Amino acid sequence: MTRNEPAEPEYPQYRYQPPPGATRLLLIRHGASAAARASEPFPLVDGHGDPELAPEGHDQAKRVADRLATAELAALYVTTLRRTAQTAAPLAERLGLVPRVEPDLREVHLGEWEGGLYRRHVAEGHPLARRIAEEQRWDVIPGAESNEAFAGRVHAALARLAAAHPGGQVAVFTHGGVIGQALALASRAAPLAFIGADNGSISELVVAGERWIVRRFNDTAHLDD
Repeated sequence: MTRNEPAEPEYPQYRYQPPPGATRLLLIRHGASAAARASEPFPLVDGHGDPELAPEGHDQAKRVADRLATAELAALYVTTLRRTAQTAAPLAERLGLVPRVEPDLREVHLGEWEGGLYRRHVAEGHPLARRIAEEQRWDVIPGAESNEAFAGRVHAALARLAAAHPGGQVAVFTHGGVIGQALALASRAAPLAFIGADNGSISELVVAGERWIVRRFNDTAHLDD
C-alpha cells in the first residue's frame, strides 16, 4: 500500500442493538403453581383456572427477582391470574414498582378442560391432548379458545405495551401459552412451536413497530444451581 492509498475498510461484528425506539419485552413465565387434583378443582377467575404458586414457584419467583434486580425496567405487567402477581411480587418489591394488570395476556382459555383437568388429560394421554399437538390447535378441546382469537388478543396486548414504552424495557409476567403464541407470531412458526417454556423462565421479544424479533426463549440460567 502506498502512502497516499486509503486503508482498506474493515467490517467488524457488533453486539446486537435493538432498532431505535424499539421496546424490549421480557416475557417471564409464572413460577410453578399448585398441583392439580381431581378432588379439588382450581378456582376459576372469568372462566380461567387460578391456582396459587406452589412452594417451588415462590422460590423461582425469588430467583427471577435476583436475576432482574439490576435491570432497567420501565414497568412490570401481570395478568388477572394470581400466579403471575405472586411471581412478580419479589421483583416489584425490590424495584419499588407497582405491577400493572394486562387482562389480555391471561392464559389461553381451555374450555371444558379448565380447573386443572388439562394437566390430568395430558398426563394420562387423552386422545384430544394428542390432537392438540398434531393439529396445532387449542380448540380441539370442547369450548376452548380458538387459535385466531388467542393470537389476536396476545398480539393486541403486546403491541399496546410496546407502544406505551418506546425505547424501554418491560417485564411481563404471563403464561406458557401466551409466551408460545407471542414467539410464534414473531417468528411465523406453527402456533404451538414454542410451547414448553419452563416455570420462571425468561424469553425476550423486541418490538419495533410491525417488526417483532425473537431474542431469547426459555432462559433458565437463574434457576440452575
